[in-house]
Amino acid sequence: MVVLSETAVSQTVNTRWLGKFCRVFPELDSTNDLLKEMVQQGTESSPPTGCLLLTEYQRQGRGRLERRWEAPPGSSLLLSMLFRPDWPAEQANWLTMLVSTAAAEAISEITGLEVGLKWPNDIMVRQADQWCKVSGILQEGSFGGNGRLQWAIVGIGINVNIPAEQLPTGVTPATSLLAATGQIVPRLPLLAPFLQRVENYYDEVGNGRSPHVHWHEKLITLGQPVRVTQPQTGSSFTGIAQTTDAAGHLLVQDETGQLHTVTAADVTLR
Repeated sequence: MVVLSETAVSQTVNTRWLGKFCRVFPELDSTNDLLKEMVQQGTESSPPTGCLLLTEYQRQGRGRLERRWEAPPGSSLLLSMLFRPDWPAEQANWLTMLVSTAAAEAISEITGLEVGLKWPNDIMVRQADQWCKVSGILQEGSFGGNGRLQWAIVGIGINVNIPAEQLPTGVTPATSLLAATGQIVPRLPLLAPFLQRVENYYDEVGNGRSPHVHWHEKLITLGQPVRVTQPQTGSSFTGIAQTTDAAGHLLVQDETGQLHTVTAADVTLR
């Protein structure tokens, strides 16, 4: 196993600003939580845009809807990135869009696997004629009094070299790049194109280009029967995922023909 280090990351990653301030830890509770603490301290040493934290192991890793994210030490890419976009609230989901798109493209490039996205933020690979989850994203941030996104932290976990027998079980089948390819996948050669793509897509937003089109094209949810469950109430309905809007919301037509705009819910393929 190649241990990640700040020196190795700086020598491998060829970005202009993303990850230039990088810290690597043997283990942490959560990269998102530590980066959030660093931002909220509000001191002169507050981390810059593009700050990157990586760890070999997260004791309290979590994903969307407070779900646990488990990965054995040294097996995966577990990282968080800091952005200070000053975007309007309706563009907040663009960060998740561009990061998930970048991850899908990097995984496909390095492994040759068929990769898609399950709304809103799961990276899926095709394995044994089914879609399996290989990566998830958690975005957290803060809006200013003007309603604009002041800062945002995007965390991602990619199951790289987890043996099949150590993968978690759940409603959505889980996999790793090792399980899907049958080969050990070096992590740094995957990290480098991933960060480069994130930086490129983020810079494109600064030039007025939305990441929605690239993200939308990779969604495997569209046209499929789905169950939408509201985590707060547990209520659910079924329907067909029709499309997404510019903000990344999912439009689902239920069995009566009514069209629902889903902004935050648990959506499973039926």
